[in-house]
Amino acid sequence: MFLSYLAGLGASLGLIVAIGAQNAFVLRQGIKREWVLAVVLVCAASDAMLIFSGVAGIGAVVQGAPAVLQVIRWVGVAFLVAYGFFAAKRALRPGTLHAAEGRGNGTLWATLGTALALTWLNPHVYLDTLVLLGSLANAQGDGRWAFGAGAATASAVWFPTIGYGARALSGFFARPAAWRVLDGFVAALMVSLAAMLTFSG
Repeated sequence: MFLSYLAGLGASLGLIVAIGAQNAFVLRQGIKREWVLAVVLVCAASDAMLIFSGVAGIGAVVQGAPAVLQVIRWVGVAFLVAYGFFAAKRALRPGTLHAAEGRGNGTLWATLGTALALTWLNPHVYLDTLVLLGSLANAQGDGRWAFGAGAATASAVWFPTIGYGARALSGFFARPAAWRVLDGFVAALMVSLAAMLTFSG
């Protein structure tokens, strides 16, 4: 069970620890010190809901139509390989993250609305959580819920880290070299996960 938990933790970190709109928004709020707790809670809770829905949904699919799981499985493999490819490409041509750019009106409701939109209106979040993490969780057999717990833990750790550590991290992530190392790690992890999913069945 503990190995399944660690696998979920690593898989989820590999997906969320990447330059993107949601992370940029959390960092920006952290740097401005505006509604950081609310933003962190919204992002972490949303991820947990999606992750466990994916684990539960995939479990139901396996019981009712196992052939569908095979289709989802190979879609997941293809997605992981593509994700790893683009992460490697970013590592070769790293970007920067200027988290201080852009300011909203600073109200709680506007901030929460933005956080919810960046999470729930992103089509990739459904593929990442409902399909990909759900498929990887199912490959763990009886450990799928431990895998889901590990994946949810990754979000619960990552968002407070970048939200409250934003002032210290902003200078680091403004350097292309930081993203080169990070995206190189993500690329290697995604290919490893693709191999695990390929040979799990």
